[in-house]
Amino acid sequence: MTAPEPDHIVWHTSSYSGGCVEVGWRTSSYSGTNGACVEFAPAPDAVLVRDSKHRTGPALTVPTAAWRAFLTTLPR
Repeated sequence: MTAPEPDHIVWHTSSYSGGCVEVGWRTSSYSGTNGACVEFAPAPDAVLVRDSKHRTGPALTVPTAAWRAFLTTLPR
């Protein structure tokens, strides 16, 4: 189960997702074009987070509740 995102946060599909349908990586609408951002993808009971510059590298697995708590700390 994935938690709904707070209303003040907008996400866009990552340009690096390609034709991947297993994991839909997304990046924040506030991310620039310099590649210095993170991407996330919802998974059952967790959210995957990876470095956009190292797409084939490891991804962090963050429990959904922890991700949601993190998002509530972001400025509006």
